[in-house]
Amino acid sequence: MSVLAFNKWETKGIEVKDVGIKPYISIKPVLVPKTGARYAGNRFHKSKIFIVERLINKIMVTGHKAKKHFISSGHNTGKAQKVFGLVEESLDKVEEKLKMNPIEVLVKAIENAAPREEIVTIEYGGARYPKAVECAPQRRIDMVLKLMAQGARQKSFNKKKKFTDALAEEIINAYNMSNTSLAISKKLELERQADSSR
Repeated sequence: MSVLAFNKWETKGIEVKDVGIKPYISIKPVLVPKTGARYAGNRFHKSKIFIVERLINKIMVTGHKAKKHFISSGHNTGKAQKVFGLVEESLDKVEEKLKMNPIEVLVKAIENAAPREEIVTIEYGGARYPKAVECAPQRRIDMVLKLMAQGARQKSFNKKKKFTDALAEEIINAYNMSNTSLAISKKLELERQADSSR
């Protein structure tokens, strides 16, 4: 008997097409996606964790955006059980809209939105120059998950839209390569900056 993600969705046929990040996305489902930092301290431990659990962890603490700390402090101390329910509901909405396996949609969305290049600042003789560098595969996935969580929170925090709707929209837009997804727009912006500073 195979284990289903959230006891609903099969993950067996899902394939990661991007060779660069393939070893870093785990699609092996678990009954309860909560390892409780079991692998912490091991190198690349995150790669062994089910990708949905990594999204849950990012949503619990999404981090501050553009130095605005008011959300990332007291308001954002996530309860795992609550976020588990929110993510499940969001994936249900993705399935409802696209009539597809939502885990497959999420994996494809991560592939689409993972930036290939970014910029570092080099100081040379008192002047600062931007330099384009390749993005490490583990970091590519971390950045996408962070931007998805921040994009969903941004669209729903203190607004009428529910978080589950915002997250489902973010995943669908990233899957469709739409600029309305924060992760996709940020990826294009980063790659454009890297291109101009070559």
